[in-house]
Amino acid sequence: MSIAKINRSAATLSKNRTPDSVSPFSGMCATCVEGCIGMCEIGKSAIRGPECIYPQPFGIMTAASEKDYPIDFSHFNIMGSAVGAHGIEADSEHAVFTNVDLETEIGDKNPVKLKLPIIIPGLGSTDVAKRNWDGLAVGAAISGIILTVGENVCGMDDEAVIENGKVKKSPDMEWRIKTYKDWQVEGYGDVVVQFNVEDTKLGVPEYVIGILGIETVELKWGQGAKDIGGEVKLKTIEKAKRMKSKGYIVLPDPDDPEVVESFNLGGIKEFERHSRIGMVTEESFAESVEKLHALGAKRVFLKTGAYRPSDLARAIRYASDNRIDLLTIDGAGGGTGMSPWRMMNEWGIPTVELCSLAYQYTDWLAKQGKYVPDLAFAGGFILEDQMFKGLALGAPYVKAIGMARGSLAAAMVGKTVGSRIMEGNLPVYIERFGTTMDEVFITGFHLKQKYGPEFEKLHPGAIGLYTYYQRIAQGLRQLMCGARKFALRYITRDDIAALTKEAAEVSGIPYVIELDKESAWEILTK
Repeated sequence: MSIAKINRSAATLSKNRTPDSVSPFSGMCATCVEGCIGMCEIGKSAIRGPECIYPQPFGIMTAASEKDYPIDFSHFNIMGSAVGAHGIEADSEHAVFTNVDLETEIGDKNPVKLKLPIIIPGLGSTDVAKRNWDGLAVGAAISGIILTVGENVCGMDDEAVIENGKVKKSPDMEWRIKTYKDWQVEGYGDVVVQFNVEDTKLGVPEYVIGILGIETVELKWGQGAKDIGGEVKLKTIEKAKRMKSKGYIVLPDPDDPEVVESFNLGGIKEFERHSRIGMVTEESFAESVEKLHALGAKRVFLKTGAYRPSDLARAIRYASDNRIDLLTIDGAGGGTGMSPWRMMNEWGIPTVELCSLAYQYTDWLAKQGKYVPDLAFAGGFILEDQMFKGLALGAPYVKAIGMARGSLAAAMVGKTVGSRIMEGNLPVYIERFGTTMDEVFITGFHLKQKYGPEFEKLHPGAIGLYTYYQRIAQGLRQLMCGARKFALRYITRDDIAALTKEAAEVSGIPYVIELDKESAWEILTK
């Protein structure tokens, strides 16, 4: 197993002076020479200190771990068959991939229907999410999937009205919700609002449920990129002071006279806003769920990160006892915001291992006759083969796959290409597809026919996201057709095989040459 790069990374805009001669155990150049200007992380840290902890440039990028984990989804292969069909007539005229049904439902008593088994997990107050929200929200809505408004949105909103420590109005939150709902496909998808410690103190649940009409909410224990609260960078001291007054941790202290003087002189160039960590107890969790239902929430979700196995067991058991509608489990390695870079690489349980444990715990509860919440797996999923493997690894409990970074990337590319189309400044490798929105985007003509004059109002980022999802949908249908599974509910764990004994041992998925052993010999010997 190769380790994550130490002391140099594109994510921290740092590099070694001697990239071909680096100590593997420390990451330092084999020879560290006096007089070097210091572009490695040590050198940059000697100049800018804690600024170097986070991926850069903040606000216009997402980041993911460089660590090569021992097992990932490439260590499994999808199994096809030459016989039969599940969910459709077993004949060649009907059993074609275009007839595969990708719709699913999430929830217990008031389920949400999805056109595709995709959820966009919490994208909150970070600049990169806000800058691309039009594309994300509209693209998710017209695709018929769930979009989650992440933590701290009301707290970061400079125009929010807060009285007696409680939010009464947040134009940013209202805009995010409305953008999705204005394009929502009737009967499909939903916009979910997520809460953390500060959100709860600010009264965000009461505001979004009681005033904005949100029906689905999500409690957040963490994410795959970090095991502390969320962070963002603040460029002005005025914003830093406002965030501190709202109860957030702000570093350095914008009310410290020395900090004020250093900022005015240009020594301090930015501030960090940090959220607090939660303190989960069985009683407080039950109270939170009960309160959210009492406020009017029809569905309550829980999202947990790559914490240790006992915390995963805790999340699954509490979700079961309190009849949570969806539990999203996010494996280590990726983030859409400002997660500490070394933490993103070096903490938590990777996705395959975490999802394998989740299946064990959930399956045990189910066999005891306990309520089992719907599950969503997240953590590095971007394309259809990974989705299939995730759905199979957690079958029959996993109903959707969480994809934040991939979704955001598609929305950003769609926005960029759309802008270049409007400017008449397309690069040649794009211009070969055409020069208009409905020529360049392969779904453009379909969307133009579907929405008519409203097509002109579709954000190019939304078209990019929708088009990306249509690629995934067709690819997933093809994989499912090959496995002879014509609806998501027919996917099982034996639709994949482990390619290494280590992957088999960790996941409980049979090693490839052990798969079908009994049935194969039965065919040979009958």
